[in-house]
Amino acid sequence: MLSWAVTFLVVALIAAVLGFGGIAGTAIEIAKIIFFVAIVLFLISAVMGLMRRGRAP
Repeated sequence: MLSWAVTFLVVALIAAVLGFGGIAGTAIEIAKIIFFVAIVLFLISAVMGLMRRGRAP
């Protein structure tokens, strides 16, 4: 998922250099959303892993 965020970031940078401000703005917003979703999913996974580790077999 982080690779998608990096892809959109690169698209935004290229669009900004070429002067496509609207496309660059949209791409950077999509990259931010995907990045934060990936962070939230990572945190949920980490918490669930810690909870599973704490259980007795």
